[in-house]
Amino acid sequence: MALTGLDIFKLLPKTNCKKCGMPTCLAFAMALAQKRAKLEDCPDVSEEAKGKLAAAAAPPMAKVVFGTQNNQVQLGQETVMFRHEEKFYNPTVLAVTASDKLTGEDLTKRIEAINALQFERVGTKIGVKAIAIINDSGSSDAFAQAAAAAKGASDLALILVTQSPDAMAAAAAKTKDSVPLLASARPDTAQEMAKIAKENSCPLVAKAESIDALAELTEKIKSEGVEDIVLNLSTGPLSGNVPGLRDQLFNLSKIRALALKKVFRPLGYPTISFVVDGDADTQAALAISLICKYSGIVVLDTVEPYALLPMLTTVMNIFTDPQKPVQVEPKVYRIGEPNENSPLMFTTNFSLTYYTVESDVEASRVPSYILVVDTEGTSVLTAYSGDKLNEKTVADAMAKNSVGSLVKHRKLIIPGYVAVMSGKLEEATNWEIMVGPRECSMLPKYLQEVWN
Repeated sequence: MALTGLDIFKLLPKTNCKKCGMPTCLAFAMALAQKRAKLEDCPDVSEEAKGKLAAAAAPPMAKVVFGTQNNQVQLGQETVMFRHEEKFYNPTVLAVTASDKLTGEDLTKRIEAINALQFERVGTKIGVKAIAIINDSGSSDAFAQAAAAAKGASDLALILVTQSPDAMAAAAAKTKDSVPLLASARPDTAQEMAKIAKENSCPLVAKAESIDALAELTEKIKSEGVEDIVLNLSTGPLSGNVPGLRDQLFNLSKIRALALKKVFRPLGYPTISFVVDGDADTQAALAISLICKYSGIVVLDTVEPYALLPMLTTVMNIFTDPQKPVQVEPKVYRIGEPNENSPLMFTTNFSLTYYTVESDVEASRVPSYILVVDTEGTSVLTAYSGDKLNEKTVADAMAKNSVGSLVKHRKLIIPGYVAVMSGKLEEATNWEIMVGPRECSMLPKYLQEVWN
């Protein structure tokens, strides 16, 4: 369990020296318990106390990293069950399978299809992060060759999936410099798989039939010298039936609760789930459920872009910090090739708001300027009701971005939802204020008919 402020106080020197910046050691202990201070701020703490406090302060869920450089991904290090308690840190990784039965051009096409599963949403690039090479052939040579081919033809991280220690050793030897995730070690192969993982400095998936067996297995793997572990509770393939999905979600939630609430270290690792049965729609539905609760990696079989996009959007939505909305840079954006006679309008720097406006302005085919006002990432109505959008913030943004040098007409189009601020804004800027439509979808008609 996490140490309380009093527990920490007992391990401190109790000199009240104020070197840490706190008035007393007790105040420092309380701040440390609330994660508002760092242990290194105390220069006089003993090495013994450092060891005890460091162990207690370790995240209840370990961080696991695989892949290298631009294709490196990390999992785990989560601290809460629900996003509103704080935030989630490391987004669920989506991976797509490639069978080692594929060779030559067929394997190349499959890898290219997986590589292409990249998208852009509200200015953020989202996409598949890993390729899972599956040892369907049962051959060590075929598995190693497919893994090597994927490493050479893709920038994505690698997951090597086989039950055979011999096949794993062959594939890991060819790809170890890309730090693949090795899946999986079972209770009967734990020692051999752990040896391969340790020799190649790779993280390892532990796979067992029950939560208790999984906890025993992680301890066994750790005793072999492997610290980076991912959990896979084997409950049979997901086939779309409700009991199968229900059990999967229950077990993932139970593992997370034991790790975070009970600080049960044998289960304090991220998880991986395989959704490889059913059509693309079925896989999408199951994967989205698993993303929500609480799979760190979801391995899929489909390469259909229409199925992957909603999964990736779910990941983006869940792992966005609820206290820090996705924002765009506050500045003037040029849509098309505007000139001194082009319309000028403003919106807020909430990404979804800006890209909605941008899309509708582009649809109008009227070259325009969009002034983005910094409202700390809130939408128009939210910003206005919170007084983050008012005549002063808009006037300041206009002055900062020198919009007077962009157009000669001195007319500013404002969102219809904040028409009430038009009078004060006109007084603050000495510009003519034009009230735009309430609904952004009406912008094309407004720019084509009202502006012109």
